[in-house]
Amino acid sequence: MLLFALVAVSCILLYRPALDGAFLSDDYGYIVTNSFTSDLSRENVVAILDPGGPAKFYTANYAPVHLLATALEREIFANDVLGYHLVNLLVHAANTVLLVALLLASGVPASGALVGGLWFAVHPGNVEAVAWISQLKTNGALALSLCALLALRRFPGVAALFFVAALLTKASAAAALPAAAAFTWARAGGPSGSRRHWIWLGVWAALLGLYSIPQVASFAYMGAVHVPAYDDSWVHLRSIAAVGQRYLVMAFTGYGVSAFQEPRLALSWFDPWWLAAWVPGALLGWRLFATLRARSEEAGWWLLAAAAFFPISQIFPFLHPVADRYLYFILPGLIGGTLLAALDLLKWAEARGLASPERLRRFAVAGLALILLACGHWAWQTSQRSKLWRNEALLLVDAAVHYPEGGSAHYLRARGAAQIGDVDTAVAELRAAVVTGMDNFTSVLNDPAFAPIRNQRAYREFSNWMAQQWIDRARERGADTQADLRMVGHAHLVRQEYPEAIAAYERALAAVGPMDDQLRGELENARIQMLRVDPNR
Repeated sequence: MLLFALVAVSCILLYRPALDGAFLSDDYGYIVTNSFTSDLSRENVVAILDPGGPAKFYTANYAPVHLLATALEREIFANDVLGYHLVNLLVHAANTVLLVALLLASGVPASGALVGGLWFAVHPGNVEAVAWISQLKTNGALALSLCALLALRRFPGVAALFFVAALLTKASAAAALPAAAAFTWARAGGPSGSRRHWIWLGVWAALLGLYSIPQVASFAYMGAVHVPAYDDSWVHLRSIAAVGQRYLVMAFTGYGVSAFQEPRLALSWFDPWWLAAWVPGALLGWRLFATLRARSEEAGWWLLAAAAFFPISQIFPFLHPVADRYLYFILPGLIGGTLLAALDLLKWAEARGLASPERLRRFAVAGLALILLACGHWAWQTSQRSKLWRNEALLLVDAAVHYPEGGSAHYLRARGAAQIGDVDTAVAELRAAVVTGMDNFTSVLNDPAFAPIRNQRAYREFSNWMAQQWIDRARERGADTQADLRMVGHAHLVRQEYPEAIAAYERALAAVGPMDDQLRGELENARIQMLRVDPNR
């Protein structure tokens, strides 16, 4: 409890600039405009828990625990962002303490475990997962996953409950299963050593299988994309390796953290990230094999990192696989694996008489001091980066600085061109932004920066094109949820296709859900607009 209090106070100081940060980006989908989390009514709770219901399509994940927690936060804090930020910070502090506890349980000395916890607590790659309000799903899922791994040895039944709760918070929690299997292998001396624990891990696997049914359906509906470049299997393979190398560099150096990351694919055999991945990839593979063979708990940590990387590796393609928030689940495994590998190396050197015990202790102290120095730099970096989470404009600028050819940079240039009335440049930059995946036409149309060109023909044509892109994509995936049909109706309104808009709104109302009142108002507005254009209707 003392460690938790110390970490919590330290994190509040580090993240103080973000504590009054507004709702940003995904926060609107989870909090501001999400009718399912607007209140804890019986209807909303049932819809959130329903594996076949529409709530999972609204957020592209089946995550009822996260949505229920968000609904509870809305009941308590309403629109006061401070409360949401403090919850995230306290969960992050709890994760630090849980990580220290799990390191101690794996045999890491107290000094090493505390340094490992500090590494995690202050790492700048974690700012996105902590300062972004809706990322409660990420730090909450990790907290439940660490609880599951900690409880596994003595209370495997309780551990299973933590595991399923973690899964229902975020799919990344699936990484705990292979880690748990490796820990069980190491502690029990093999599969025959603890039949009870292996049976419970079978329960974990069964729960994961059941969970994957609604989750895969949700991902296929909202998250999966076709990347034409991946039709070349070598490009796909190189890009997976390059993505992994970027996470390794971020984890061990802090280099590469950025808002809204958009790195290029590894199109060339000479891509530096792909080439750089060979050595660490081979070392990690060898170390995992060696520790599994030796039945060492170190294997569990490497598997935790590898399994956390697997769903974001691009094996199943989706937009923007590199993001600071994804490191949050990978980092604990890398920290634990590194500390245990260093400890094993010192024991190996001592057993072979390569150095005196006193010299080896000095090496260990020097290594921990080096990590502490890095943590000091990371703490400063975290404090600076937390300032970005006060508003979305700062995040867009940060993304544009790191990725000048990315969607954020194109969007910022479009806004600048619009302000001086350069409609052709603004539209060209907006089209380039859409190609990168920035396809939310409502955000573009509602952005006041485009007011100076809103009535110009080129901008209207672009708006119609963008709305049509949304309509076509919704048709391809068979959109049938209230949220999607409402967006289709809005898109048809942009294109002044009033009968089609009315039909979409009527279909959305027929679906029945928490957006009924809002849809009725928008349907009536569409009918009024149609009558203004054609009174005979």
